[in-house]
Amino acid sequence: MKKWLSLGLASLMLGCASHSDVADTTAIEAAQPLSTMYDSTILSPQGQPLTLAQLATALKDADIVLVGEWHGHPGAHLMQAHLFAALYQQNPDMALSMEQFTRDKQHVVNQYLAGEIGEKTLIKEGKAWPNYSSDYRPLVEFAKANQLDVIAANAPKSIIRCIGQQGEGYLDRLPATERKWVAEQLTLGDDAYHAKFNASMHHGDEEKTKRQFAAQTAWDDTMAESMVDYLALHPGKQIIHVAGRFHVAEGLGTASRITARNPNLKVMMVTPVTEKTNVAEGSPDYTFEVMPLPTAYVDKDKMKAAMKAIYGRNKGIKCYK
Repeated sequence: MKKWLSLGLASLMLGCASHSDVADTTAIEAAQPLSTMYDSTILSPQGQPLTLAQLATALKDADIVLVGEWHGHPGAHLMQAHLFAALYQQNPDMALSMEQFTRDKQHVVNQYLAGEIGEKTLIKEGKAWPNYSSDYRPLVEFAKANQLDVIAANAPKSIIRCIGQQGEGYLDRLPATERKWVAEQLTLGDDAYHAKFNASMHHGDEEKTKRQFAAQTAWDDTMAESMVDYLALHPGKQIIHVAGRFHVAEGLGTASRITARNPNLKVMMVTPVTEKTNVAEGSPDYTFEVMPLPTAYVDKDKMKAAMKAIYGRNKGIKCYK
């Protein structure tokens, strides 16, 4: 009964009655124009158009599927939900891993999955992202309905910000309990991910960039370690992990940190692109094209004021001395 209920929920989420229907009713061929921000077109790493069902089949043997997003993009979040359901249909032995919850809140996530607390408590005590209800609720509810684990994979934002201010040495000042909320080791060498990050920085302060990269890779290393440790305890499961595009694209971020910890794991990437952005030629990513998000700011002064307000909040964080 449980298996049939789970498959029914997966079919409902996909808007189909059977796996064969997925290709006919939910996948969008690459040749069709994008008419809304919910639409997407899927391509293989070789540039071949794929249906959603074909994408799921291509990812069948992956131990970990990393699905990127622009936070708040409706098309990216819809793709994550549809792909989660499609992967579950062909292999219900799955777990969901999320950038959007942190290790220190794993017990809160577990309480919610067990029905011990309600969603409002999850959002408040689990420090869910502001867009949880619109963008991440479908993923968590699908996992809950099908009794799948949800891995709160990330490091707490307060610790990451302190690393950004003080560098990787800040980790040595953390109490033992809090130190476990961040990866044991950070990847700080001059790899391709480091080079890509440095190229995105424009303030010209080398030491500041060094600290900021330590903070960036602390996210990736922690998420990678969380998934590798989970699979060590649950061999044979497939993980779908949702995270920001920069962490996923081209296998440079989280994927490279997973491989460094366990080279036997097969990691595959599904990365959003737009007509203005893409992945590097030869990258192993499966891609889905969506409409670009609206321009955030036209007035540069307003953009600077917004960034200044963000940095102002960061200055108020209390770090261990």
